[in-house]
Amino acid sequence: MRYQVRTPDGELDYLSFREVEVAYVQGLVGPDDEVREEGQKLWRKASTIPQLVRARPPERIPRDTMQFIAILCALALGLASLVLLMKGLWWGLVTGLATTFFVSHLAYTAFRKPKRG
Repeated sequence: MRYQVRTPDGELDYLSFREVEVAYVQGLVGPDDEVREEGQKLWRKASTIPQLVRARPPERIPRDTMQFIAILCALALGLASLVLLMKGLWWGLVTGLATTFFVSHLAYTAFRKPKRG
C-alpha cells in the first residue's frame, strides 16, 4: 500500500508504511507532517500514529546543552583550583591539572562538532 506525506515543503510518496517509518526515524518526516494512506481522504499527523511514535528512539539531551553544562563544570573546577592554590594547598595543583585536561577535551569536542546547515 502506498502512502503520501504532506510537509510544509510539499508532498512525498512512499511505496510502503515501512518507508514512512524509516523516514520518520531519520527525521525526514516530522511529527507535525501529515500522513495519508493511498485512497483515504483523512490526513493524520505523524505524531498521532502509534507505530511511528514507537519507532523513533527517545531524544537525548542536545549536544549544545551538554557543552554548556561542561563549561559550567570547568568554571567551577577552575575556581576551586584557584581557591585551593591561594590557600597554599597542594590539591590546588591537582584540580588545576584536572581543569586543564577537562578544558582541553571540551575544546577538542567543540572543534570536532559538525557544522549546521
